[in-house]
Amino acid sequence: MLLFQDVVDETQLGEFASEEKTLSVIDLIFNGGTGSILIISVLFVMLAVAMYIYFERLLAIKAASKIDKNFMNQIRDHITGGKIEAAKILCAQTDSPVARLVEKGISRIGKPLDDINTAIENAGTLEVYKLEKNVSVLATVAGAAPMIGFLGTVIGMILAFHQMASSGGQAEMGALASGIYTAMTTTVAGLVVGIIAYVGYNHLVNRTDKVIHKMEANATEFLDLLSEPV
Repeated sequence: MLLFQDVVDETQLGEFASEEKTLSVIDLIFNGGTGSILIISVLFVMLAVAMYIYFERLLAIKAASKIDKNFMNQIRDHITGGKIEAAKILCAQTDSPVARLVEKGISRIGKPLDDINTAIENAGTLEVYKLEKNVSVLATVAGAAPMIGFLGTVIGMILAFHQMASSGGQAEMGALASGIYTAMTTTVAGLVVGIIAYVGYNHLVNRTDKVIHKMEANATEFLDLLSEPV
């Protein structure tokens, strides 16, 4: 008899567990009220913008880092052979920041070396600006998203305690806990967006630094080439 009772109890517990309500992420978002939905919508837009900028810049930086390993050797051969126009054509046919810097330097051949160096530095500044275009937006999203998430949580807690105060301290704790728990989803969303933007920003900065280093190395090699005795 006891064995039969145990089987019945286990069956009832299984049915209760199966009927237990589960809370999906979508339910958690839409059950948080208008404020929570609005804040998470803003965070979602920020995430979409951050992801677009990240992949767009990643492709641009990847394209800028590609250059033929024999490019500088060909430039050296053209310049030492007096084929300045051929060197310019080679630079024009090569779509990369390094080629544009070298082309700027070639166009100044015949002037003092300091003037050539200044022209290359100015061109380099423009190329770096192109590489870093909109990358600062990722840094802004990385800093602003967690704060927006915390704002949603604070607003949710204020509303919960306001409900408690307006009910004379007799508000149901279940309702208060549910409201605060749901409001915390904005913090989680803000942190997730902030972390993704922060990692993406640092990755792009690292890739950009490598391209800048390559630009500086090739510019120095070009200036050394002009400094060599004829």
